[in-house]
Amino acid sequence: MMILRERTVLDIHPVAIETLLELPVADGGIRAGFPSPAQDFLDLSIDLNKELIRNPTATFFGRVKGESMRDAGISDGDLVVVDKSLPPSDNKIAVCFLDGEFTMKRIKTGKDCCWLLPANDDFKPIKVTPDNDFLIWGIVIHVIKSF
Repeated sequence: MMILRERTVLDIHPVAIETLLELPVADGGIRAGFPSPAQDFLDLSIDLNKELIRNPTATFFGRVKGESMRDAGISDGDLVVVDKSLPPSDNKIAVCFLDGEFTMKRIKTGKDCCWLLPANDDFKPIKVTPDNDFLIWGIVIHVIKSF
């Protein structure tokens, strides 16, 4: 098994909340077990901007490049919603700026350092010390996947 140190690259994009796109929603839920009688119509709608974005001026989208967070359900090509206004804390998944590059890892604070933990055993943790140029850029709040 090869152990890699990956710094996930993200294509960062600001959110645009000026648009309104209300989509129909199945208000009774969608069963994952036995099917229920189909609804004849969907009269409720949701706006994904309102569902996914709490702080528009501090929220960005990022396209994931890399597999270091695979076991956390975040894969290459996924779109993440990142909120820069949220405080970092242990076990949160964060987009960090480390020594001139972006990376996305789980945060773990230590006595005199911070650890950036991958969610894939093929990658090793990154120890961040005062010698590093380090900034926690934002906290991942949603992952949007395509199948």
